[in-house]
Amino acid sequence: MRSTSCETTAVRSVIRAIDLLRTLNQRSISTIDMLHCQTRLPKATIMRMMRTLEECGLVKHAPQHGAYYLTSGVLALSHGYHSEPLVVEAATPCMDELTRRIKWPVAVAMLDELSMVVRYSTIPLSPLALRHSTLNVCLSLASRAIGRAYLAHCSVEQQDALIAALASSDRDEDALAKDAAAMRDVLDDVRAKGFATRDTRFWPATNTIAVPVFDRDGVACALGMTYFASTMTPEQAITRHLDDLQGAAADIGARLQAMQATAARPAI
Repeated sequence: MRSTSCETTAVRSVIRAIDLLRTLNQRSISTIDMLHCQTRLPKATIMRMMRTLEECGLVKHAPQHGAYYLTSGVLALSHGYHSEPLVVEAATPCMDELTRRIKWPVAVAMLDELSMVVRYSTIPLSPLALRHSTLNVCLSLASRAIGRAYLAHCSVEQQDALIAALASSDRDEDALAKDAAAMRDVLDDVRAKGFATRDTRFWPATNTIAVPVFDRDGVACALGMTYFASTMTPEQAITRHLDDLQGAAADIGARLQAMQATAARPAI
C-alpha cells in the first residue's frame, strides 16, 4: 500500500509540473498570483515547483518580484520532435502576414497516413474565403495541390510507398494513383516547376497553388493558397502570387530549421 501511495503522489506532482509549464506558456511573464488563479494550486506549492523548474533550467525568475518566464531550455524537451506544433508555430506569423498582404487564404498541411491534413489556415483573416474553416480537413495526395506539392518532394522510397498505398484507395480523388506512371508524370512536372495545382475536376469553384516547405530532414509540409476560379486562371494566380507563396514557404522553412537547431542544442 505504501508503494501505491508513493506512486500516486509522484504522478500527481508530474501532472502539476506539466500544468504549470502549460500555464507559463500562455504569456511571456507570469506571477505567482497569476499561476495560482489559473491552476488553483497553493502558492507555496507553486513556489517550490518553480524553484525546481528553475534549477532544471526550464524557467527563470523575472526582475519583477514573484514573476517567472520560460527559458529556451523547454525546447530541449522537444528534441527530435518536429511535427505539428513546431510546424504551426513556425508557419503562423508568415502565413498571417501573407494573407494580410494578398487577402487570399493560405493553409499549411502535413502528412497523416495517406492524406494531407490542414493544421493551420488563415481563413479567419481573409475577406476572400469561401469556407468558414478547413482545419483538420483531409486533402488527397493524388489530386489536391497541397498533396501533390508534398508527394512530389518526398524521398523516392517514401513516394513509392505512398503511391502504392494510394492505389488501393477507393476514394475518387486518389484514382490517379492507380496508374503509377501517370501519377509520376504529374509529380515530375510539379518537381520541375516547383509548385503544384489542383486537379480541376474536384471542387471546381476554387483552385489552389501549393509549394513544399523543407526542414532539416527534407519536405516537412506544404503551403497552399486558395482562390476563386472565377476571379483568376491558374496562370494568372501563378504570375501574381507564386513568388509570394514561395517566399513565405522559404521563411517558414528557415524558422522551422532554426527551431529544430535550438531544440537539438544540448542543455548546458
